[in-house]
Amino acid sequence: MDKIAVISDIHGNLPALEAVVRDIRRRRIRRIVCLGDLVGKGPQPCEAVDRIRELCETTVQGNWDHGINNPQDKETGLWQQRLLGTERLRYLRELPFSAELRLSGRRVRLFHASAQSIYHRVLRKANKKEKLAMFQNTDQTGGFAGTELTPDVIGYGDIHIPYVQTLKSKAGQGLLLFNTGSVGAPYDGLPYASYAILEGKTWQPACLEPAPFSVQLVRVPYDVEQAVAIAERVGLPNLERFVGEIRSGIERK
Repeated sequence: MDKIAVISDIHGNLPALEAVVRDIRRRRIRRIVCLGDLVGKGPQPCEAVDRIRELCETTVQGNWDHGINNPQDKETGLWQQRLLGTERLRYLRELPFSAELRLSGRRVRLFHASAQSIYHRVLRKANKKEKLAMFQNTDQTGGFAGTELTPDVIGYGDIHIPYVQTLKSKAGQGLLLFNTGSVGAPYDGLPYASYAILEGKTWQPACLEPAPFSVQLVRVPYDVEQAVAIAERVGLPNLERFVGEIRSGIERK
């Protein structure tokens, strides 16, 4: 059986990312996919971008990765842009919308927020219709692997709250939806970095046949106060909000 780590929403929190990487290495997982939002919120956007480029076989675009390339009128965005510089901004701008893989006969599609847009949010408490729409082929995703097939497993980030849910399509097909949670800014009240592990068969031709498949959600403690100290040292513009969120694990409106 093969394992793939799926991480998301780093948000410039390098201590959290490095704790997750250590846990991934401890489990001897070699493949890592990132579902976006490398930057924003946290104090080390450059380091986060550079580390993800080293680690991940595939990285898809998040709303922050796209939005930071737009004109900024707030100090938080201007600060991030100045640090990132031209080349990193180009990298973030050119990230793909989604990634696909086959695992134990399952068609797995991964993206940041939804099949419609990196800005279209699907909450954990969203209704069944909204969640089933995540499995549709759209102009953004295309058909699965260039065919008309749709995925039967969807993984996403964006909402910073991890969960796994099974669904049944109108045709009676069994579907699986999961959210990785956030590495750098969890919002479910538990201030531990969050990521997911997919486990199954990836080799040919066995990967086209039904085989054991699992999604595991992992929480990793990290040195929150180290992240706070870094944010204070670099003069993070939104310091109070960032510190409040990573200490509590709750989003501050």
